[in-house]
Amino acid sequence: MNVTQDLSILELVAHASLVVKLVMLLLLAVSFQSWYWIFRKSFAIRASRKHTTDFEREFWSGGDLNSLYQSAVNNRHETGAMERIFEAGYREFTKLRAQRALDPATIVDGARRAMRATYQREIDDLEAHLAFLASVGSVSPYVGLFGTVWGIMHAFRGLSSMATATLAAVAPGIAEALVATAIGLFAAIPAVVAYNRFAHDVDRISVRFESFMEEFSNILQRQMK
Repeated sequence: MNVTQDLSILELVAHASLVVKLVMLLLLAVSFQSWYWIFRKSFAIRASRKHTTDFEREFWSGGDLNSLYQSAVNNRHETGAMERIFEAGYREFTKLRAQRALDPATIVDGARRAMRATYQREIDDLEAHLAFLASVGSVSPYVGLFGTVWGIMHAFRGLSSMATATLAAVAPGIAEALVATAIGLFAAIPAVVAYNRFAHDVDRISVRFESFMEEFSNILQRQMK
């Protein structure tokens, strides 16, 4: 690209070297995928938070535990994570209590283990693909920097055939290369912000789940007396 050509982003991308174009294409693909998961995780966490709030309100309203359990079983595909934790714990509690030979501590401990297993599955589901966002946020700038370094090397190699090297002659090639770094930052910044936000939200939901499991275990222990 000569110095009289337009230095718009599209022109710079069109005249970049093959390696730099591949780097840009990779970064754009990663960016689109990260935005896909940003929206998906945003909706999933918001839904989980709403379901948790709704179930906590219903649970602490003083309703019958058997009724809550039957509602959770009948609407299993529409329940939230906390309701599934409750269902797993109460199912195990009912099953163990039917065995007369078991002592109360064993029954409550069994219910707590069942809730803990469901809790782990629910948290794993909420945390799914957060590692991808973290990887995009940490690696994308370096991938873009690789494209920039390669593009600058390519630009300077092109100067070897010129009798006189000037800034005007090398500027377009360097500008082409710097676009790769810009795209790398474009991919990384939203991914880092989203990862930090989602990790914080998941931690807060996790605390609510753990608090519920402890409080529900205490309720079950009192029922055994």
